[in-house]
Amino acid sequence: MRFPSRPPLRAQLEAGRIVTGLILFSGSPMIVELAAAAGTDFVIVDMEHSALDLDACAHVIRAADAAGITPFVRVPLVDAALIKKLLNMGAAGIAVPHANRDNCAAALRAVRYAPDGERGACAIVRSAGYAPGDWDAHVRRANSEVMVIPLLEDRETIEDFEALAAMPGLELFFIGPTDLSISLGVPHTTFDEPVMRAALDRVTSLARRHGKRVMTTIGNKPDPEYGRSVAARGVQAIVLGTDGHVFIDACRRLNAVKDGH
Repeated sequence: MRFPSRPPLRAQLEAGRIVTGLILFSGSPMIVELAAAAGTDFVIVDMEHSALDLDACAHVIRAADAAGITPFVRVPLVDAALIKKLLNMGAAGIAVPHANRDNCAAALRAVRYAPDGERGACAIVRSAGYAPGDWDAHVRRANSEVMVIPLLEDRETIEDFEALAAMPGLELFFIGPTDLSISLGVPHTTFDEPVMRAALDRVTSLARRHGKRVMTTIGNKPDPEYGRSVAARGVQAIVLGTDGHVFIDACRRLNAVKDGH
C-alpha cells in the first residue's frame, strides 16, 4: 500500500503548517494505516486511559513508521523504565499527563541519553537500528529529535504556563480540554466557552512569545469549522479525537439513514 508522502512532523511545524493526528485506544495497526491514508500526520498511543500494553504499542509504532506518520505515546505517568522501553521501540516522543514543572523536568531527563539525560543505553533495540555503527551519532540524533509533549490539564498549570513555556527542551504543548474544563469549573465545555477560550488564548500567546507550539483536540466537538476556529486562535497541531470518537461520530452520521423510517 502507498501512503501520502509528507515531510517530517517537526519540519511541518517549523514551516508553520497545520498538522493533524489521532489518539489511539484500539491499538490497531490498521487504524494507523487508515489514518495515514486519510492524510493525518501523527498518532498518540494512549497508555493512560486505555488497556494497551507494550506489545500492542510496538505493533502500532511499526505501523506508523511504515505509513510515514509520527508515533507518540501518552504514558500514564513519568516512569523512566517505561519511557525507555517505548523509545527503544521507536516512539518519537512522550506525552506527559497533568504536566507541571517537576514531571516535565523528569520526563526530559528520561528521554535523553547522557550527558543530556538519564536514558539507559542499549544498541540492540529497534530505535538504534539494532547495533548502529556509530553510537555517538545515534545519541546526538536521538537526543535532538525526541519530543516531550506536556498535557496542560489543570488550572495551576495554566497559571504557571509561562514557566513551562520557558523550559528548554519543551517545544509542543497539548491542551487537554476535558480535564482542563473540569479543573476550571466548566466541565465538558469546548473552547467556545469564555473561560476555556481565555485559557487557550493565554497558552497560545505565551507559547508564541517563547517560540513554542500548541496542540489540542477537537474530539469533544468533531466539526471542521470548529477545528478551523481553534487553529485560527494559534493551535498548530490538531488531534481529531480518539479512534473511538472518530468511529462513533461516523456511525452516528451515517445512521441518519434511519430517519423517517
